[in-house]
Amino acid sequence: MQYDAKDAGQYLEMLEDDWRKEKLLAIRQMILSYAPEFGESIRYKMLNFGKDEHYIFALNAQKHYVSLYVGTIEKIENAEALLTGYNYGKGCIRIKKTINMEETGLRDFIHKTIDMWRAGEDTDC
Repeated sequence: MQYDAKDAGQYLEMLEDDWRKEKLLAIRQMILSYAPEFGESIRYKMLNFGKDEHYIFALNAQKHYVSLYVGTIEKIENAEALLTGYNYGKGCIRIKKTINMEETGLRDFIHKTIDMWRAGEDTDC
């Protein structure tokens, strides 16, 4: 789904109050609690996280899942094991209603991605 929001606050207000918003807010918290230096902005009608015009993650609530976009998933060490149970492609992790994120390696995946970025390593497409 696309939201014509002008900023992160407006984007969050526009989300329907359902499971997608709950999951999106949980992922947002995983990112911002580990990387408080990241800013939030709207790019391509999605919530984006990064610093100095370098965006590391994007989040969007779709009709049947929440999308977490990362440059290239395979660049993250042990990504396949960390993302067991998720449907994902080259740069998009799809979080469906039935998945319990707390029982997966998503938090560790996010932390590893941020650690790589902090170390100056490439996580881009």
